[in-house]
Amino acid sequence: MKKQGFSLVELAIVLVILGLLTGGILAGRALIRASELRSVTREYEQFRTATHTFRDKYLALPGDMPNAETFWGTAATSNADCQLFDSTGVTATCNGNGDGRTHGAWRGNERFRFWHHLANAGLIEGSYSGIEGSSGNGAHSAYANSGRSKLDGGLWAATYFDHSGGGSGSSTFAVNYGHSFLLGKEMNISAPTAPLMRTEELWNIDTKIDDGLPAQGRIWSARVSGCTTASNATDFTSEYNFTNTNLVCAMRTRNSF
Repeated sequence: MKKQGFSLVELAIVLVILGLLTGGILAGRALIRASELRSVTREYEQFRTATHTFRDKYLALPGDMPNAETFWGTAATSNADCQLFDSTGVTATCNGNGDGRTHGAWRGNERFRFWHHLANAGLIEGSYSGIEGSSGNGAHSAYANSGRSKLDGGLWAATYFDHSGGGSGSSTFAVNYGHSFLLGKEMNISAPTAPLMRTEELWNIDTKIDDGLPAQGRIWSARVSGCTTASNATDFTSEYNFTNTNLVCAMRTRNSF
């Protein structure tokens, strides 16, 4: 008995169906990515507004608040520096030093208690540990001590960051950012500065919120090379490097609270 194969018409129909399925998947991914990128602007404004509201209510910055324990109780600690303070899911906390700056290295890191204090005040959702990650070195973790982003792999950090001294081969622009939000991919051993976005994606966010320039205004590229045309960390006239289409950008804000 002679076997009959597919006709050219049938093969064409199969190819068309496969093409439609592939196109649908790619289009779906693009829509999801676009939605996630739109969330970045909302998250930035939410965290910024929450911080200003906190300061108006408690007359101090979250994390730096010198009388936080009066409002939410004193967390159990192993030493006077709060280094092992972990109050995930509870309100007990540690005070900040009240110098008007949310630091990265005072009493177990005010930058991590920043999120815990905001959550205690009911200004953001979630539970936060108030301490650095288990790997130390200021480690931020998406599931413990830092703001979470809907952008896939994204993690928010917040601290007073004066990088005006720069440094040889620095990957960050040499400027005093003041109180700054940082959005990048979790690195486990430090602040989330790993690339998270493509150049065009960060440019689009920058243009909507600010001036569309990577080293001026409120929105900055957290990475000098790859994401921008800058030749060094003090090239503040640089532009976004649209020739690079890979994930090469992270975002840092300047004077946000």
